[in-house]
Amino acid sequence: MKGICCSNSDKTALMSELSHFDAQGASRMVDVGDKAVTVRNARASGLVRVRPETARLVRDRKLAKGDVLEVARLAGIMAAKRTAELIPLCHPLPLDSVKVSFEFPDAETIAIEAQAQATARTGVEMEALVAVSTAALTIYDMCKSVDRAMVVERVRLEEKWGGQSGHFVRPS
Repeated sequence: MKGICCSNSDKTALMSELSHFDAQGASRMVDVGDKAVTVRNARASGLVRVRPETARLVRDRKLAKGDVLEVARLAGIMAAKRTAELIPLCHPLPLDSVKVSFEFPDAETIAIEAQAQATARTGVEMEALVAVSTAALTIYDMCKSVDRAMVVERVRLEEKWGGQSGHFVRPS
């Protein structure tokens, strides 16, 4: 696999534009000490594609391992609380709330949405994304005995608000 970039001077310029790298390209935790403490919110989503029979078992809470959605909800919430332990340069945040919800938009899809909120100096996008990812992986783990062809996809930030960078909403 070949590298993407170019000369050392181009790499240095690129690294200095990325907040998690210093001018020499060394990793660093971003200093948020001067940022204002404000309410920060983020909403993320993801999908788990399953066979229709699997979706039915999950929706009707008939899987032998138990209530898949409640276990996945708890896993997502617990993971959001530990995001800084999972993602190397994330700041540990005192979360005010984390919500994880599920829908069945069609016979083969479990849609997951997570919302995280904190009163802090930095955003909660990663906490919402980690909650969705972990909930999706928990669904996979609990259903793999009946459907090994499941696919976790489209984990993404949908919206964030609060903080210096303002309001972001994913375009349709």
